[in-house]
Amino acid sequence: NSWTSSATKSVTTTVEFIPLDQGCRPPPPSPQTHSRNNSNSTMAASNGIEAAAQRLLSPNGAEFDVTLLDQVVAAAYNPIDPNRAVANKALMALQDTPDIWTKADAILERAQNPQSRFFGLQVLDDAIRTRWRVLPPEQREGIKNYVVGKVIQISQDENLMTTEKVFLSKLNLTLVQILKQEWPHNWPSFIPDLVGSSKTSEILCENNMQILKLLSEEVFDFSRDQMVTEKVKTMKESLNSEFSAIYYLCEFILEHSKRPSLLKVTLQTLQRFLTWIPLGFIFQTQLIDILLNRFFPEHMFRNDTLDCLTEVASLTDLEPKYDPLFRKLFSGFVAQLGNIFSPETDLTQPFENGSEEDCIFIQHLAIFLSGFLKAHLKALETSETQQSLITGLYYLVRVSEVNDVEIFRICLEAWHMLANDLYQTDNEFKRHGYGGSVLNLGNNGNNNAAASRKFMYGPVLTGVRRVMIAKMAKPEEVLIVEDENGDIVRETTKDTDVIAQYKTMRETLVYLTHLNCDDTENIMLSKLTAQVDGSEWSWNNLNTLCWAIGSISGAMTEDEEKRFLVTVIKDLLGLCENKRGKDNKAVIASNIMYVVGQYPRFLKAHWKFLKTVVNKLFEFMHEVHPGVQDMACDTFLKIATKCKRKFVTLQTDERVPFIVELVDSLPTIISDLEPHQVQAFYEAVGCMLSDKGPAVTIDRPQLLVKLMEMPNRNWKLIMEQASANMESLYEPNTIKEIIKILKTNNKTCGTIGSIYANQLQTFFLDMLNVYKVYSERISTTIAQQGAVATQLSLVRTMRSAKKEVLRLLITFIDKSGPPESDPKAVSQGFIPPVLDPILGDYHRNIPGARDPEVLTLFTTVVEKLKSQIIGDVPRIMEAVFECTLQMITANFEDFPEHRIRFYEFIRAVNSHCFQALFNIPPEHQKLVVDSVVWAMKHTERNISDTGLNILHELLLNVGKTPNIAQGFYQQYLLALIQDVFAVMTDRLHKSGFKMHATLLRHMFHLVQMNQVTIPLFDPSTATAGQTNPAFLREHISKLLISSFPNLTRSQVAKFVDGMFDVNMDLPTFKTHLRDFLIQLKEFSVEDNSGLFGEEAEAQQRQQMEAQQAYRSAVPGLLKPSEIIDDDL
Repeated sequence: NSWTSSATKSVTTTVEFIPLDQGCRPPPPSPQTHSRNNSNSTMAASNGIEAAAQRLLSPNGAEFDVTLLDQVVAAAYNPIDPNRAVANKALMALQDTPDIWTKADAILERAQNPQSRFFGLQVLDDAIRTRWRVLPPEQREGIKNYVVGKVIQISQDENLMTTEKVFLSKLNLTLVQILKQEWPHNWPSFIPDLVGSSKTSEILCENNMQILKLLSEEVFDFSRDQMVTEKVKTMKESLNSEFSAIYYLCEFILEHSKRPSLLKVTLQTLQRFLTWIPLGFIFQTQLIDILLNRFFPEHMFRNDTLDCLTEVASLTDLEPKYDPLFRKLFSGFVAQLGNIFSPETDLTQPFENGSEEDCIFIQHLAIFLSGFLKAHLKALETSETQQSLITGLYYLVRVSEVNDVEIFRICLEAWHMLANDLYQTDNEFKRHGYGGSVLNLGNNGNNNAAASRKFMYGPVLTGVRRVMIAKMAKPEEVLIVEDENGDIVRETTKDTDVIAQYKTMRETLVYLTHLNCDDTENIMLSKLTAQVDGSEWSWNNLNTLCWAIGSISGAMTEDEEKRFLVTVIKDLLGLCENKRGKDNKAVIASNIMYVVGQYPRFLKAHWKFLKTVVNKLFEFMHEVHPGVQDMACDTFLKIATKCKRKFVTLQTDERVPFIVELVDSLPTIISDLEPHQVQAFYEAVGCMLSDKGPAVTIDRPQLLVKLMEMPNRNWKLIMEQASANMESLYEPNTIKEIIKILKTNNKTCGTIGSIYANQLQTFFLDMLNVYKVYSERISTTIAQQGAVATQLSLVRTMRSAKKEVLRLLITFIDKSGPPESDPKAVSQGFIPPVLDPILGDYHRNIPGARDPEVLTLFTTVVEKLKSQIIGDVPRIMEAVFECTLQMITANFEDFPEHRIRFYEFIRAVNSHCFQALFNIPPEHQKLVVDSVVWAMKHTERNISDTGLNILHELLLNVGKTPNIAQGFYQQYLLALIQDVFAVMTDRLHKSGFKMHATLLRHMFHLVQMNQVTIPLFDPSTATAGQTNPAFLREHISKLLISSFPNLTRSQVAKFVDGMFDVNMDLPTFKTHLRDFLIQLKEFSVEDNSGLFGEEAEAQQRQQMEAQQAYRSAVPGLLKPSEIIDDDL
C-alpha cells in the first residue's frame, strides 16, 4: 500500500506546503509549574522528546519510526505533560516537512496512538489539497487505492466500524478530497462502483451513503471558495447525470432495508440531494409517498423525514403544473400530523418537558410549515385544500406558542408574510370598490363576504393576534426590564435582535389590526381587564400587552383610537394607584409612559388626557426606582415634540397656557432629577417654546428668562465667587457645576432656536472669560509638566468645560436666524469676541491639548454665516490650518477626530467663502491643495471621499473665477491629473471610482475644449506649434506606459483618445475607465465590485425609497416619531 518513490524528492521540494489548519493542530502549550526536585528529570525528558523529534525530522533515508511519533504525539496531547510545548513545536515542524506525506501510510498502519493516526490523515489531506496536480500518476493512483482500500476494510466489519467511527469519518473526508481532484475525468467509474458495492453489504452501504452525503455537501454547499467555477460545474453535471443510479439505490434501501442506522443515513443523504436533483425524481416517483406514509409516522425517522419534506416544501419558482402535487403533499402531511397530535394540542408543556428529539421535531415543524406557506400559499387556496390549509395554520399557531425565541422567529416570518399579503389584497379591493369574492372557492358561486380571503382566515388570525400580543418584543423606548434575578432594573445595553424582532412583530400586528380592528381591540381589552382584576397579573403579561397596544398606533381610525385609548389609559392609571410595591409601580409606570408616548394624535385631540398624562409624568420624575425618571423625561420630551402647540396656547377651561404653570413650578418638578435628566427636561421645554405659530400669544422671551432662572442664578453665584477669588474656578466641584450649566443651556438652545440669543447675551462674555482662564491654566500646567499633564484629572475636567463652551457656541451658531439672531448680527456681535480666546489657544497649544470642537465651531460658522464671515476666514485659517495639518499628516492613524473635522472645515470654506482661499499667502494656498490631495489618498473611506469632493468643488469654483483660473491650472492641473490617476489605479480606493471619473473627465475636457489658455508645458523647450491638448495627450501616454509595462502602445493610445472625447457623457466615460482598469494586471484577478459601487448604491437607495413610500402609505407602519407633522 505504500506510494513512496524516488520521484517524490524532485516534486515535493517545489511545492509550498500549507500548514495544518487550526482545528486539527496539536493543542497549544499550557504553562506548567515545575518544582526544583524534578527539574533535572524534566530536562532529561525534554531532551528525549527533542531527540525523538530530531530523529523523525532527519532526512537520512532511514525507515520512519512510528513509535517515536507516538511518543511525541502523546506528549503534545497530554495537558499535564511538562514536555507538551516541546512536543507541540516538534509536531508543527514535522508537519511542515515537505515529504512527510509519504510516511502517511506507515503512520496509519502502525501507529498505536489514535491521535497519531489523525496526524497522518491530516498531512495526507494537505498533500491532496495542495500537491495533487504535481504528483506523478502512479503516486496519485497509489494514494487513491490506499484510501479506498482502508475505507472498505473498516466499513465491511460492523465491530471495527463502531470502534473506528471517528477515524472512518475523517477517512471519508480524505476520500472526498481525492474525488474533488479526480472525479469525474480520471475516475468515471466512481459512482457505478459505489452503487454496485453498496448492494453487497448493508454495513458497507451505510458508509457509502455517508460518502455520498459528504460529496453532495462539498459540491453544492461548500464549493464556492474551494474550487474554480468550471470544476464545480463539471462535478454538478456529473452528479446530475449519474443521479438516477444513486436515487434508485436510495429507493431500494428505503423499501427493503430493516437496518435503522442505514435508513437514517439514507434519509439524511437524500435530504442533501433534494436541494438540487431533477424535479422528476421528486414528483414522478414514489418518493413523497414513501417519506410521508412509511417513514414520517415512525418516531425514529420522523425528524430526518421532516427535513426531506421541508426541502421539497421550500422549492419555489416552479411551473403551475406542480401546484396540484404540492396541494397533495400538504394535505397528506396535515393528515399524518393529525395522527401525532391535534391542532388543539397545547405544545408548550411537551416542548418544556419533552425529549431533545421532540423539541427538534417542533422546531423542524415550524420550518416546514412556514417554508411551505411562504412558497405555496396561493396554490393551497382552493376549495379542495382549504380545510387542510386552515388546519395547517392552526398547527403553526400552536407551534408559535412554545417558549422558544428561535422557533417563534421562524413562525413570525410566515405570519408577517400572510398578514401583509392579506392586507394588500383587502386594501386593493377596497380601493377599487369591489366587495365580491377574492377566491372562487366553489361553494355556491356567490360573491359574498364568506368567500373572501379575509373571512376564510379570520379564526386563524384571531389566534395569531393572541400570540403576537402575548409574545410582543420589547420596544427600544422601554428602559425598564426584568433581570435574570427577577428584579426590575434599568436596561444597560440594547439587544439588536429584540429590536429587529419588535419591528417585524409591530408591522405584523399593524396589518392584523387593519384586517379586523375590533378583534384586536377586544383581545387587548380583555387581557387588560385580566390585569386589572388580577386574574392574569404578571409583569411579563402587562409588558407584552402594553408594548402591543403601543405598537398599533395609527392603525385605527381616530374615533376607534379614542374609544380604545380612553379605556386603556384609565385602566392603567387605576392599576398604578391600586398596586402596591415599588417594582410593581415601576413596571406599570414604564408601560403607561410607553403607551402614551406612542399616541400623540390622541393626546393632541384630547387636552384633558394630555394634561393628566403630563402631570403623571411629573409624578414619575420623583420616583427614584432605576429607569423610571429616565423614561419619564424621555416620554415628556417625545410628547413635547409632538404636541408642543397644546402647551403654549390657551386651552379650554384653563386660565393660562400650560407652559406658564410649568415654568412657575419647574424647581419643584425637577427637584429629584439627575443632571442629565434635568437637561432632557429643559430640552423638552425649549421644544415647546420654539413654537412661534400665529396662534401662539405667550411672551416667549419672558418665559425663556423665567425658564433659565435656576441655571443663571447658579452661574451668577460662581462668577461672584470667582471675582472674590479666582482660584475658586479651579475647584473640581465648581468646574463640574459649570459643565452642568453649559449642558443645560446647550440642550435648551438646541430645541428653542434663534430666540436663545437673548439668553446667551446674559453670560456670553463671562463664558468666554472662563474659557480663557481654563486655557491659560492648562497651558501653564503643560509647560511645567509636559504632555503628560493632559492626563491629569483636573486638566481633563477643565478641558471638558472648554469643550462644553465650544459645543454651546456650535449649537447657537447652527440654530441662529432672524429675527433674534440674523447672520449679520451674529457675525458682528458674537464672532469677534470668540476669535481671540479660542483661536489663540488652539494655535499655541500642544497637539494633544487641541480640541477638535474648535474646527467644528468654525466649520459651522462658515456654513451658517457664509459671506458675512469672509473677512475673518484668513485669520481663522492662519490659526488652525498649518498646525492641524502637521498633526494629521504624520501618519494615517493619529488624531482621527481632528482629521475628519479639518476636511469638513476646508470643504465649508471652499463651498461658501471660496474667494478667501486666495486671500491667504501663496504658500498656504499650496498647502490647501496639497492637503486635499493627501486627503484623497487617505485609506479611511470617509476622508478620501471628502478629499475628492473638495477637489471637485474647488475645480468648479476655480472655473467660475477667471482672474485666478489660469494661474491655478498652470501650477496644479498636471499634478492633480497625475494624483487622481495614482489613486484610481492603486487598488485601495475603488469605492471612490465615481469621483475619480468625474474629476478626470472634468480636467481632460477643460484642456480639450481650450479652457486652459496658459501653457501647461515649458515654452522654452517645447516644439513650435505645441498645444495643451497635444502636450497632455503625450504626457499621459508616457506616464501610463512607464507605470504599466504590461500595456501595449495601442491599448494606451485607444484609452487616451477616449479620455479626450468631449462627446462622452459621464456614464460612458466611466465605462471607458472601468474597461481600462480591468485590463491592468493589478485589477484582473481581484474583486472589482467597488468599481460598480455607484450603481449598487443607487439600486439600494431606490429599494429603500420604495420601501419607505410603501410604509408611509400604510397607516400605522411608521412610528409616531418617524412622522413629520405638517402643522408644527
